[in-house]
Amino acid sequence: MAARTKTTKDRPSYRCTECGWQTAKWLGRCPECQAWGTVEEYGAPAVRTTAPGRVTSSAVPIGQVDGRSATARTTGVPELDRVLGGGLVPGAVVLLAGEPGVGKSTLLLDVAAKAASDDHRTLYVTGEESASQVRLRADRISAIADHLYLAAETDLAAVLGHLDAVKPSLLILDSVQTVASPEIDGAPGGMAQVREVAGALIRASKERGMSTLLVGHVTKDGAIAGPRLLEHLVDVVLHFEGDRHARLRLVRGVKNRYGTTDEVGCFELHDEGITGLTDPSGLFLTRRAEAVPGTCLTVTLEGRRPLVAEVQALTVDSQIPSPRRTTSGLETSRVSMMLAVLEQRGRITALGKRDIYSATVGGVKLTEPAADLAVALALASAASDTPLPKNLVAIGEVGLAGEVRRVTGVQRRLAEAHRLGFTHALVPADPGKVPAGMKVTEVADMGDALRVLPRSRRREAPRQEDERR
Repeated sequence: MAARTKTTKDRPSYRCTECGWQTAKWLGRCPECQAWGTVEEYGAPAVRTTAPGRVTSSAVPIGQVDGRSATARTTGVPELDRVLGGGLVPGAVVLLAGEPGVGKSTLLLDVAAKAASDDHRTLYVTGEESASQVRLRADRISAIADHLYLAAETDLAAVLGHLDAVKPSLLILDSVQTVASPEIDGAPGGMAQVREVAGALIRASKERGMSTLLVGHVTKDGAIAGPRLLEHLVDVVLHFEGDRHARLRLVRGVKNRYGTTDEVGCFELHDEGITGLTDPSGLFLTRRAEAVPGTCLTVTLEGRRPLVAEVQALTVDSQIPSPRRTTSGLETSRVSMMLAVLEQRGRITALGKRDIYSATVGGVKLTEPAADLAVALALASAASDTPLPKNLVAIGEVGLAGEVRRVTGVQRRLAEAHRLGFTHALVPADPGKVPAGMKVTEVADMGDALRVLPRSRRREAPRQEDERR
């Protein structure tokens, strides 16, 4: 009986490397965290005790710790410094992830050239392209520097050898999924390989005081590929976002041990490379001499940065039994909610049997509820074929009861709108301090908001619809 008990205890079991869930047999997918390929075999843990060892450095009061070694150094790209919290800290490891073709390599090659100097060498290691391909891109975006070193390697040992030879202050690896260690089984990009490569580079960065930028792939759902442990190990996680058919690119902080995660960097991608946009609001506006029906302006917050954006709507007679509802840059569900609120609370019946198209200008995506009021007014303006007053911005969340709710950062939004020359704003109640010279109208519900449309034209639209029937 005793021998049987010992055999049961020594029998290997299986554990998920992501969440720690244990089982007696192997499974392809963890039932706890739903991750694929993370259940691995491990033996029965031996009962051991760890004896006190020799300390590497004595513990000191926190007030005596020298914090100058963690001072950030600029990357030469102000928009990236904004997201990083001032720049790159020596020894910090940054993971930059984004979809293919969004511009990750172009941005980091520009950073590599601008960060290289006499006192700070930069090593750019590419595992996806040849050195000549990277050189052609560097010529196109003018990213040639004397102290920028380039290597094309996919072996971890070779990358560590380049660190000993070049002794860089900044390492850029493009990408972490293409480098592998011969001592670890598995193909490059696998969980074990990514974990080993990231761990080795993080140890090298901490020991040398070298800043490291890692490029990461993303899955079809937009999540960072590889084990979740990778995001826990690095110091900063950045997401590079943008529509490949638009010029705008956003770098958004997801994790930052050296700063806040509510900053967003704005970039413009063009034929000559990528440049930072200190004032990107102009990309999202259409300057016109005369007001056009179906357009309304709002101010959205990307992190701490207010951006003035334009919402456009168009309604036409439908030729099919089920009218079309098409959106671009807006959430379809929120647009449908605004249509229901306008019909039930705003008494606008001209929308039910018409095709409705709504979009934003410049490729910006409006997902926060503060754009609800602008979407509703654009739809109402398109339905009545009546333009809204010029230089008007609308800010507020609209509820299903038709009420206009307060949103965060109203004062910052109004200040940005006033800076760009807008003189009239529709906001929820109690907006706080208002910029001098700006007329602010507080609205409690959609009835108050719709009064900005000329009364005669608002009444005319439903009547015309009834006559068509």
